[in-house]
Amino acid sequence: MNVFVTGGAGYIGSICTEELLNAGHQVTVYDNLSEGHRSAVDARARFVTGRPEQDHDVLNAVKAARPEAIMHFAASALVGESMANPKKYFHNNVVNGLKLLDAAVECGVRKFVFSSTCATYGPPDRVPMTEELPQRPINPYGESKLMFERILAWYRQSYGLEFIAFRYFNAAGASERFGEHHRTETHLIPNVLKVALGQAAHCEVYGSDYPTPDGTCIRDYIHVIDLARAHILGLAAGKQGFYNLGNGDGYSVRQVIETCEKITGKNIPAFEKPRRAGDPPALVASAAKAINELGWKSKFPKLEDIVRSAWAWHQQHPKGYPD
Repeated sequence: MNVFVTGGAGYIGSICTEELLNAGHQVTVYDNLSEGHRSAVDARARFVTGRPEQDHDVLNAVKAARPEAIMHFAASALVGESMANPKKYFHNNVVNGLKLLDAAVECGVRKFVFSSTCATYGPPDRVPMTEELPQRPINPYGESKLMFERILAWYRQSYGLEFIAFRYFNAAGASERFGEHHRTETHLIPNVLKVALGQAAHCEVYGSDYPTPDGTCIRDYIHVIDLARAHILGLAAGKQGFYNLGNGDGYSVRQVIETCEKITGKNIPAFEKPRRAGDPPALVASAAKAINELGWKSKFPKLEDIVRSAWAWHQQHPKGYPD
């Protein structure tokens, strides 16, 4: 297929672009490089510098690409920043997203695949979390993603736009060529690996008094390549709806640090700090719906394999991408 990928210079978008190309698809990447990196874009893809704030920029880019499907990864995605600057999140994640949706409708795009998040649920009533749980986001980031999910449902009803929204849990790991380099790094695994690389003296543990076996938060980690493969399955005609993507296994912060120590062979000191507001004790996915309806299966379910791939990439790119 001919696929238009927004945010294709970012962490998940770049690896999804790579996997799409490996599977024989044609890809146009649209990215404003505010968070992404030009060198993270696979050379086999066509690249368009995005300026979504300019009138008709998104529409013109979609018209020129003439895609059969759109994968929408571009978003502002820092929970803390969203609390301090909700305007940025609603403008980028909703207003600019609407421009893309309208372009899809005008250009007759058949399929829209959306990068959503488990943050739409808020603190869950139970784990593992299924798609039927109530969605009660507790920050503007999660709220903006939920708003776009609801808009997608109305666009399907009114315009017939077929869509899939994947609610990610904790994406991690790397491919051989592309990995995780955020300008502001908030994710646990890369921050722990910075200590192993000698780029930080210690990592930080936010809260050690949660009602979990070791007192630290439990999260579900999913390999970024497994995420990408789910998106490719989502391109199939007739596949629609909302799907969780995770491994169904939870690992505590301490377990992640211990696994990083094992894989790197380095001692990684950890400093305990107070809890962060809004951090639930445990977030673990049920991906049964994606498994049963899309035929998706995680190829890298073990945390050790996820960390090993991330460590290999960070060793080869200790300063991340050059641009």
